[in-house]
Amino acid sequence: MKEYSRPISLRWSDMDPNFHVRHSVYYDLGAQHRTQYLIENGLSPMVMVKNNFGPILFREEAVFRKEIHFGDQLTMNIAIVSMRKDYSRWTIRHQIMKGDVLCAEITVDGAWIDTIKRKLTVPPEVAHVAFDNMPKSEDFTWQN
Repeated sequence: MKEYSRPISLRWSDMDPNFHVRHSVYYDLGAQHRTQYLIENGLSPMVMVKNNFGPILFREEAVFRKEIHFGDQLTMNIAIVSMRKDYSRWTIRHQIMKGDVLCAEITVDGAWIDTIKRKLTVPPEVAHVAFDNMPKSEDFTWQN
């Protein structure tokens, strides 16, 4: 897949007292976008429950570049930045764009957990397909 970009909408409750997007909203938008991507690529929460695995995050970081205001027309994209060849660990980056202007980047480092054993695991094939379809960043690397 070359690109996965979707429009995002802001709610009044997403604003802070300075009429900017509240810092924690960026993380919520990233989580919603990742979930939407995974569902559209065959990796729904029900599939994860059926296969006893789910995602966990080790790190989540937002870098704020330009102000975002209520009513701005925004899009968010997703790209895999790095991944182990067994799909067990990965880094995903989202960019929030206002036209051609980069407003924010959200980067997450994550892995898969076996929800019964409560241990890190290699995911089943259904996760491989979803991650193979994810757009790769220009600086994508395979991890050892």
